Order: sequence, then structure tokens, then C-alpha cells
Amino acid sequence: KTLFPYTTLFRSPCAVDTGGATTENWMQKSSYLICVALVALLQIALLPSASATERAIDKEIVVPANVDAAWTAWTTREGIISFFAPDAVVDPRVGGAFQIHINPLAEPGMKGADDMRFLALQPRKMLSFDWNAPPSLPEARQQRTFVVVRLTPVDDKSTRVSIHHTGWGDGGEWDKAYAYFDRAWGNVLINLRKRFETGPMDWTDWLAQLKKMRDDAVKNRDDAAKNRDDAAATRK
Repeated sequence: KTLFPYTTLFRSPCAVDTGGATTENWMQKSSYLICVALVALLQIALLPSASATERAIDKEIVVPANVDAAWTAWTTREGIISFFAPDAVVDPRVGGAFQIHINPLAEPGMKGADDMRFLALQPRKMLSFDWNAPPSLPEARQQRTFVVVRLTPVDDKSTRVSIHHTGWGDGGEWDKAYAYFDRAWGNVLINLRKRFETGPMDWTDWLAQLKKMRDDAVKNRDDAAKNRDDAAATRK
């Protein structure tokens, strides 16, 4: 009798003949159970891994600050303004605001990470929040992704800061948003390190550029309206 006969293509590789003497029967049943367990483990191993196909952005940096200072930088308005954006609304509690205004001169809803919220906080260790795409990607902006920031003390004067950004779709504006933040998060962490090396970010030039862009847009809109009115008057 063959313990594991492969008589047909579709027969179980663990098939056994359970007849015969009692001792042999017991040994065959034991071998059968072991084989079933091994086959099950093999099947699990061959299944596609969700983590293997789930894309994410991962960045990290070591900043010259203790973990308390790094935590404050991420969880207060003053801290966010010191490295991330020229204005913010920050309420460090679950469900509290984490609104990052890259362009505080823009209309409500177009300032940057408008209406974002903290999802979880573990003081001086971890914070997470939902996130959206920039206004230049309106379709992706309607969706939400998720960001986890972790702080790990290196020593009394330095902290490792890591960012994990996940929840991505694929194709179209999803890919553009992914590429955008793959660059952006690296720059955010560099600015965080500079904040502790040389001092808080000075947003004066950035705000001046934003004001000029806004004023130019208003002028172009007014000029276009005047041209339409002049053309209408000419046709009369």
C-alpha cells in the first residue's frame, strides 16, 4: 500500500489507504494529518500577500532635538509653522483638527490640507492623521489617505522621525498624488531638521509669492471681464 499515492492529477496529495491492521491504520492517519497541515501551510504561503501589493511612502530622518521638542513640532500650531506651513489649525486629540495651510491666502477648502483630522496619538511616540491631495489634483483630492508619524529617541539630543503614508489607489491622479508626496514628505523632513539646526522657517518670501500670484489672478480675471464688456459694447 502506498502512503501518499498520486494516482490522478486531482487526487489529494495526502490521500491514504486507511484499511489494514490497527497499528498501520493509526500511522497512516497520523501521516495524513501531518500532510494536510503541510499542504495548508504551503497554500497560505503561495497566496498573494496584501502587504506586498500595498504601496506606501516611507521616509525618515534624524533631527537634532529631543523627543519632546519633536513631538511639540508636530502637535502645536507654533510647531507646524516652524517647519511645515505658514499657517495651521492644530487640536492634538483624536478627531481634532490637523489642518495644514500651505497657502493661507487661498479660499477656504483650497488652502492645503483643509479639514484633516488626527486619527490617533500616543504622546511622544506616534501620531496619525488623514490626508488629501493638493488642489491641483481635484479628483484625488476628494479621497483620503493616511499618514503615521513615529518618533524614536536616538539619544538625549536627537530623535528619529519616520513617516508612513498609505491608503493609495492606482492610476490617473492617484499616481500623480503619490509621486507628489513621495517628493514632498522628504522636503518636509528636511525642513524639520533645518528648524532644529538653524531655527524656525521664515515664510516671508513664500507669502509674498502667494500674494503676487493672487493679485495677478485677480487682475487677469478683471481684465478678462473688461474685455468681454468692451466686446459686448462694440457689438451694440
